[in-house]
Amino acid sequence: MFNSLSDRLTATFKNLRGKGRLTEADVDATVREIRRALLDADVAVPVVREFTGRVRERALGAEVSGALNPSQQIVKIVNEELVEILGGETRRIRLAKNGPTIIMLAGLQGAGKTTLAGKLSKWLKAQGHSPLLVACDLQRPNAVTQLQVVGQRAKVPVFAPHPGATSTELEHPAGDPVEVARAGVEEARQKLHDVVIVDTAGRLGVDADMMEQARQIRRAIVPNEVLFVLDAMIGQDAVNTAHAFDEGVNFTGIVLSKLDGDARGGAALSVASVTGKPVMFASTGEGLDDFELFHPDRMASRILDMGDVLTLIEQAEKSWDKDEAARMAKKFADQEDFTLDDFLAQMQQIRNMGSMKKMLMMMPGAQNIRQQLEQFDEREIDRVEAIVRSMTPHERLAPKIINGSRRARIARGSGVHVSEVNGLLERFAQAQKMMKKMAQGGMPGMPGMPGMPGAGGGARKNAKNAPKKKAKSGNPAKAAQERKDAEARRANAAKALPTGAAFGQQQGDFDPSQLNLPKGFDKFLGQ
Repeated sequence: MFNSLSDRLTATFKNLRGKGRLTEADVDATVREIRRALLDADVAVPVVREFTGRVRERALGAEVSGALNPSQQIVKIVNEELVEILGGETRRIRLAKNGPTIIMLAGLQGAGKTTLAGKLSKWLKAQGHSPLLVACDLQRPNAVTQLQVVGQRAKVPVFAPHPGATSTELEHPAGDPVEVARAGVEEARQKLHDVVIVDTAGRLGVDADMMEQARQIRRAIVPNEVLFVLDAMIGQDAVNTAHAFDEGVNFTGIVLSKLDGDARGGAALSVASVTGKPVMFASTGEGLDDFELFHPDRMASRILDMGDVLTLIEQAEKSWDKDEAARMAKKFADQEDFTLDDFLAQMQQIRNMGSMKKMLMMMPGAQNIRQQLEQFDEREIDRVEAIVRSMTPHERLAPKIINGSRRARIARGSGVHVSEVNGLLERFAQAQKMMKKMAQGGMPGMPGMPGMPGAGGGARKNAKNAPKKKAKSGNPAKAAQERKDAEARRANAAKALPTGAAFGQQQGDFDPSQLNLPKGFDKFLGQ
């Protein structure tokens, strides 16, 4: 959603690179470009005016003029001000001390309230709660049925005593939404649900009847949180809609839906600053797992193309199989070969984390390769899995035995061309070499993996400085003499070592200094 804004801001900051000192004209030109970028992104004019005013004031102050790198300091200021207009800090749900926590959803029709109710319930369930969904949207045709389907997918119970309106009875819905909400809270108390999510009706526009109904439901159930679900794609009108709902139901937090859309995203940057209410959650797709807690600092980093590595790590921790990770760590420690079965297991672990495209877009600098990422085919993982599963167990353990006829058989079994099988085997061979280097002593330019045998720069340095092995002679007589000399050297070395305890020392004659141990290590050994 923020691609256009990110591109504009990144291009603006590039013009500042390499400047040891920024003049007032430089600052004014930068602020002017930031203002244009925000206005083009549909950010509300009062928010743009306040934002650029604060950036200009700080940029002309001592914190930039005295900085070693003024351009980076400007980026830091813009980042901090973006965090501020996005809400400042992460706001979580306030849970009730006694009885169930009641969460009421409000918003326009089409904003995604019903789907979001399912996403929120699944997210709360993963946090260890026992949520109950209450169907109070009795006006929209089949809204109750939709909530029941969403609840079934999220494996969360739905309280729906009335079927609601159908296409033939729009004017006379069955049941009273206020009574359904009240009965739903009572149902949660009796069945010991600790969270109640009430899905209310929406309209195509703000009107008095809708607000009155929402106010009555609010008075009847006294919710702990009233979440205003806002379609992030509606642009400048988001501010007016948010004001109307704030006056009508006094919501406590905002949920941004459809953040995966291609609109300009100004609503997300405007509504928190204008209403003074925090953005609490973000919905980023159609799946029930496409839902996350809203972190203003991380969203600002994404906008400025600085990535969102923390969210990436959290997703990995949530979906990564710890037993599989422990098994792979043991394989590294034992220096066992990385097989195609291991490769397949790692691919499945990555698949569990969600969309590869979304994960890669969270990496710093992803905007520079956005076009390549947009062309990335998520089905590539499926094709790789099909190729590996078309191999026999022995072929996965020893891919070197896969000759031409085997490759043709694997290609037919997986429905791909032989060239794709060849490409996969080449990539796997490179991955296998890399894994072996990491286990033995680290990749070139890397310090080695902690805890691995031979890891660390020292082992690599010693290997580099070690005398090169002399090549064998091509002359048979000379080669035989070299072998005889080598055997004599080995025999002499064996005679020089006393027999007995470990390290080739006699019992009681062990001297740690002979092992070239680190300084002071002899004290650790008790010597």
